[in-house]
Formats: sequence, C-alpha cells, structure tokens
Amino acid sequence: MNAFPRYVPGGLAFVDIETTGGPAQCESITEIGILQVDEDGMREWSTLVRPESRIPEYIQRLTGIDDAMVADAPRFADIAGEVFDRLDGRLFVAHNARFDHGHLRAAFRRAGLDMRPQVLCTVKLSRRLFPEHRHHGLDHLVERHGLMVADRHRALGDAQLLWQFWQKIHERFPPGYLEAMVRELIGRPSLPPHLDPEQIAGLPETPGVYLFYGERGGETDGELPLYIGKSTRLRSRVLSHFAADHQSDRELSLSQQVRHIEWIETAGEIGALLEEARLVKRLQPTHNRQLRRNRELCTWRLATDIVGDWRLELVHAADLDFGRRDDLYGFFRTRREATNRLRALARDHALCPPLLGLEKKPQGARCFGFQLKRCRGACHGGESPQAHALRLIEALHTLKVEHWTWPGPIGLREGEALHVIDGWRWLGTATDEAMLANILESGRPTFDLDIYKILIKAVKRLPILML
Repeated sequence: MNAFPRYVPGGLAFVDIETTGGPAQCESITEIGILQVDEDGMREWSTLVRPESRIPEYIQRLTGIDDAMVADAPRFADIAGEVFDRLDGRLFVAHNARFDHGHLRAAFRRAGLDMRPQVLCTVKLSRRLFPEHRHHGLDHLVERHGLMVADRHRALGDAQLLWQFWQKIHERFPPGYLEAMVRELIGRPSLPPHLDPEQIAGLPETPGVYLFYGERGGETDGELPLYIGKSTRLRSRVLSHFAADHQSDRELSLSQQVRHIEWIETAGEIGALLEEARLVKRLQPTHNRQLRRNRELCTWRLATDIVGDWRLELVHAADLDFGRRDDLYGFFRTRREATNRLRALARDHALCPPLLGLEKKPQGARCFGFQLKRCRGACHGGESPQAHALRLIEALHTLKVEHWTWPGPIGLREGEALHVIDGWRWLGTATDEAMLANILESGRPTFDLDIYKILIKAVKRLPILML
C-alpha cells in the first residue's frame, strides 16, 4: 500500500495547531505539529509557540500546555520562515482545516508572508467517504477506524492521527476513487466542515433571507438559529461568509458551528430587509449583533401645559400610537440615551436645562448654564418663554419623527408581492387577494424602530397602492 498520492507532486503536510482559544487575529497559537509525507518518506516536526496572552485554565487542562511551558518558546515570527518552508508547495491536510489554516495564514500575514496552499479538510473527506455516519470529529475517527492515540490534543499527536486515517482509507478504497474525491474537495468552494454540500447546491441566486443552524438542524427541531442574514443574491452571500473566515474571527466561529441552512425567498431587497428584521426579533440568533428586540424604545413629546407653555416629556413606544402623531422627536433605545441627546441639544443651542427638565433650577436664581454663558436667560426672564420655545422647536427639527400622512393602510408593490403597512408598521406581505384580506384583518403589530427605518426609505422607492 502506497498512501502517498502521485497527483500531489509537492507532497502532503498533515497539520495541527493548539491555541489559547483566542481569535486568529491575535497571536494565540501555542503549538504547531507538522507531519510531512512525500516520495522520500515521512518526517515529523513540532514546536511550542509563545502566545501574546496567558493560556486559560480550561485550555491548559485540555492540552496539557501551560504558561510555564511556553515561557521560553519562540514567537511565531521567529519561526515563520521555517514553518512556511515545511508547508510550501504541499497539500495542507488538517481536521476542521478552516481553523488551522485560518490561524496560520493570519499569523503568516503578521510576519509579512503570504501562504496560499491547497487545503484538504479531513472532516469533509470523512463525510464524503462515510456518509452513513453523522459525526466526524477526530475522536469519532479514532474509535471508528481503530487509530492509535499517542498524545491527544497535542499538535504532533493529532497530526499523527490524521496520517493514520489517511493510511486507513487507502487500505479501504481504491487509489483512483480517493484521487477523484480529493481533487473534487480541494477544487470546490470552501465550505464549513459539517455542512452538507447539497445545502449549498439548493440555494437560489435570488433575494431573500438565510438562517444558519447548528447541531440539531433547524427551527422544525426546536432549535434557534445561529445567525440570520439577508441578500439580493442568496447563494453568493452565503458563500461569502465561508470564503472570508480566515479574515474574520466571527465568520470563522460561525463556519465551525453551522450544520444546516434554511432560506426564505422574497420579491426583492425591501422584502428581504423586512423579513430579516422580523425573524431576528422573533428568534434572537446568537451571532446577530443588530436588529435586536428593544423594549425600552422611547421618544420626546413636545406638548403644552395648562398655561400654554411648551414642555418636553419622555414617553415610551408602548404607550403611544407612533406614526399617527405629529409631536414626537427622536427614537432612543434607553432613557439615558434620550437624556444625553437632549443635553447635547441644550448645549449646542444655548437652551435652558431646567426648563427642559434636565436639572432643577435653584429657587429664584439663574441656572448654572447661564453662569457658564450656555443659557440665554429664559430661566430668570432674560429671554421670553416664547422665544425659548421657538428655539427649542428649531433645535428638535432634525429629530422629528416622520408623520404617517395616509388615512389608512397602504401597499408597497415589489415585483409580485405587496408589502402592507399602516402607521409605519409592517402588517405582512401578500401575493394574492386572500392573503391581503387576512393581513388587513389581523391587526397591527407593535411599533418597531428597525421596521420604521426600512419603511421610511421604501415609500420613496416603491409604487404605493391605497388599500
């Protein structure tokens, strides 16, 4: 049996690294193991590497590598040239190769080197060769193929396991079959190791929303998604996540977790934006940083008191019919954000903080802002209440909430779909008369700031139909 493939003229490099658990964009590698195989035979090499941060205790327990062991080890920059030479021109073989390749390529970039090897992931190879099995982690391969464990969770020890796996499959499968399989895998677009390629094959190049799921496989199994995104070209956008994982720690983490993809096609970009906002609010995926639900949304309302003087009061979205009022200014995620914005307006426009309710006015005295020449004296009669009110309205102008000018719900036409909105709320999207009737009878949802922002732009771009 000859486990060295002639179709890889430069030879093989079975690679494994250990890290602190930190991101690829930091110096987090603690050990590198490389097992080289070519026509001259097999050679092993490994080294500890000194990272830039301490090794967490749980990583120390897993790998057996502690801070004392790496205290005198070289930095990656000191050995970058040697590591590069051992990998250069060889097929880079690793288990969950995105992780090892991503960390090493980032480390090479910091050292001024550019490593672009062909990469073969043994997780993907195992999935293709043994589709009847669900799990393809290294421990599963050890048990399934009877691999001999010398030093698990150490770089060279795990690289040796990959070499054993390579030899085992060459004993079981004909060389021509393996060659075709390897060529296909290294020539394919890079995909997460646990993702079935058929999932990508089914993705359309149309507008819509995509959902990444983890271990259990989808919403129908009761699992919440890892990430929800939108695009006018679903397939290209999904593939872009996986093509960039060595540049983004977030993408790298996501590609290691995703097992299943679901998608919803929409009529266009507006539909995709609306559906994404709705799903993120409802499902709360762990990797989405924006479009999160906000229960404290508030705004400033400009009203008059019993004697006719203008005053501001902070009101919450849940207490108002947003969109149908013409006296609201600004949207704020928290009371603190609203107060800070009003303080900035007072400072920039020389408004009186006590009259805005931002601070108490000393009895019979001028406010502190006037003493600092930041107030024109409305607090003690130096400026009339009317003049102060006019300047306040002018200062608030840039925060004015868009008023809903239609008498009832309207439809925004996008392709064959009709987005139904009322009072800057998205009621739903209809593609036929029956759906439209159901949407109009279903009532209005609560006000959502992200939906509002989408709709403000949408009414300027899409044809409007009165309903």
